[in-house]
Amino acid sequence: MKNILKAAVLGGGGRIGKYLVNQLLEQGFSLKVLLRNPDNFEIQNSNIEIIKGDALDFEIIKLLLNDCQAVISTIGQRKDEPLVASAFTKNVLKAMKEYNIDRYVLLAGLNIDTPFDKKSQKTTMATDWMKANFPIIQEDRQKAYSLLEESDVNWTQVRVPFIEFSDNSSEIAVSIEDCLGDKISAFDIAVFMTKEMTESKYKRQSPFISNI
Repeated sequence: MKNILKAAVLGGGGRIGKYLVNQLLEQGFSLKVLLRNPDNFEIQNSNIEIIKGDALDFEIIKLLLNDCQAVISTIGQRKDEPLVASAFTKNVLKAMKEYNIDRYVLLAGLNIDTPFDKKSQKTTMATDWMKANFPIIQEDRQKAYSLLEESDVNWTQVRVPFIEFSDNSSEIAVSIEDCLGDKISAFDIAVFMTKEMTESKYKRQSPFISNI
């Protein structure tokens, strides 16, 4: 894998994304951050290049990924807006192929199903609740996972339970089969995703992570 010096960040203006951007900067990476509303972005750093635009625009994704060695995303579904998961996944994978970028780390909910899961009753209930209450969003996110599987990219999809938006940090439990805890801090998500971006310990896998 190519040495990662610069990463393209999607979702960096969101609540989790801000933790991720700060962690990536702390670890010495240069960043290209996609923002729909750059005026609302409060992080100021000479190692950030801001790209204004939308992840659903393929030309914007190409502009974002140019000169990067990895892609990292915390994009979630936007309320009352078009479905985003499968559409932006297509854009990212297509641009990665054009630029010969291999590494992609993204955030997802524990409700995504994979062939390797052995979900507990609690995790299954949470998954079923999502399917029952947000079936269209759930289907779109599951489709995005299928696109990852069909690609030849070195991806890691990080699945998380309830997120606490804090700088608190504690031990993280990681499992390919089931979510072992009920919550995780946004800080620990950022740390895990940043580390996984370079280590590729969970190549083409969807680990659950949680605080214990």
